[in-house]
Amino acid sequence: MRIVLFSINFAPELTATGYYSGVLARDLVARGHQVVVFAAPPFYPEWKRQPGYSRFWWSSTEWEGVHVYRCPTFIPSHPSGITRLLHYGSFAASSLVASIWYRLRHAPDLVLNVSPTIFSSVGALTLAALSSAKSWLHIQDFEVEAGFATGQMTAQSLLGRMAMRFERLVINSFDKCSSISHEMCRKLVEKGRSEESVYEFRNWSDLDTIKPQRDSIYRAQWSIGEQKVVLFSGSITRKQGLEVIVEAARLMQDREDLIFVLCGNGPGRAALERQAIGLSNLLFHDLQPRENLNELLALATLHLLPQKADAADLVLPSKLTNMLASGRPVIAGASPNTGLAREVKDCGLIFEPEDAVDLASKITELLKDETALNQYGLNARERARQYWHQTPIIDALESQITLLCADTPRSDVGRTEHR
Repeated sequence: MRIVLFSINFAPELTATGYYSGVLARDLVARGHQVVVFAAPPFYPEWKRQPGYSRFWWSSTEWEGVHVYRCPTFIPSHPSGITRLLHYGSFAASSLVASIWYRLRHAPDLVLNVSPTIFSSVGALTLAALSSAKSWLHIQDFEVEAGFATGQMTAQSLLGRMAMRFERLVINSFDKCSSISHEMCRKLVEKGRSEESVYEFRNWSDLDTIKPQRDSIYRAQWSIGEQKVVLFSGSITRKQGLEVIVEAARLMQDREDLIFVLCGNGPGRAALERQAIGLSNLLFHDLQPRENLNELLALATLHLLPQKADAADLVLPSKLTNMLASGRPVIAGASPNTGLAREVKDCGLIFEPEDAVDLASKITELLKDETALNQYGLNARERARQYWHQTPIIDALESQITLLCADTPRSDVGRTEHR
C-alpha cells in the first residue's frame, strides 16, 4: 500500500510527535508498505533548525526506508500565538505545493495527517481528493484548545473563533479520525464525528528497550550519589506548567536526601533556570541521546508529569509511556476523573495542577512509604505491558488502514513506484 504522511515533526527529533511519526513510518515500511512523509526540517524541542537543512527550499532524503520531503517552514525561536500560526501556516503552504508536485508522478492509497498541525490538512485532503485516496486525521494534540489553555489566544477573539470553526470543518472532512486516548476520541465525537469513524490509536513504549533497572550511569556522571531523584525529562513548553517543579523544589530545599532533575530543552527553559536561581536541589540537563533513555529513566526514584490545569484531556503527554515502562512511580498534575488521572491510577499519585504545595506534599507522601513506592513501580511496568506495547498497537492500526482502503475501487492511472 502507498501511504503519504503529513507530519510537521518527524525523525530524527527525539521527543513527542516527531518520534512517534518516525517510528510509525519506519514500522509501516518494515511491514511492506511504501511510505512518503512531508515534514518540516527537524527543529523540536529547541525550536531551532538543525544544521544541514535548507531554510528556503525543499529537499528529499531517505530515512529507514522512508522517503522524506523536507518542506521550508518558518521556525520562531520563541513561539507565541501569532508566530505559531505563521509556523503552522508556512508548513501547510509548502507541504501543499510539495504534495501537488508529488501527485504529478504518484498517487497514494492513503493520506494520513498528524496534528499538530491541523493546518497541513489542506494539503493532505487535496492530495487525497486528487488521488481518490482515503484520508485519515490523527490527533496527537488539540492544538487550538491547547492554545487557549496556555493563553496564546482566547476563545472569544475573532482569531480563536475562526480557528475553532476551521478545526471542526477539517475534523469532519476526513474519512477516518483517531487520537491517543479515550477522552480525546470522545472530544472528536463532540466535534461532530460519528463514533464508528473514530479510532483510539495510542502512543506506545518500546518495552524491549525501556525496562526497569536498579541503577543508572547518570548518578556518577551528574554527581548525585545516594539521593532520591525526582525526575522530569522531556520538552519544555508552556502547556506543561513546569514552573510548579521549581516551586516544589524551593519548598523542599531543606531535604538533603532529595534532588530534583529537570532534563530537557525548549523555549521555556531559560525562564525556568532564572526562576531556579539559588536552588541547590534542582539540576538542569539537556535531553539525552535516545540510546541512553533507559539509563536516564532508571535515574528516577519517581517521575514527575506536570500539566496545565486547562489542558486536561486536550493532550495525553507522550512521555508517560516510557515513564511507566521504566517501572518507576509517576506523580502527575491532573484533576480526578481526567484521562491522565485514569492512566496513572495505581501507578502513582496525582496532584492539583499548578499547585506546588500539593506537589511537595505528594512527593513526601510517596517517598516515605517504601512499600507503596515499589508496588506502584511494579504496577507501572505491568500497565505499560498491557496497554502501551508498540507492536500490537501498530499491528492494530495496520488492520484498520487495510479495512479502510479495502473497499475503495482504484485506478492505477498515475501510480508509479517510488524512486
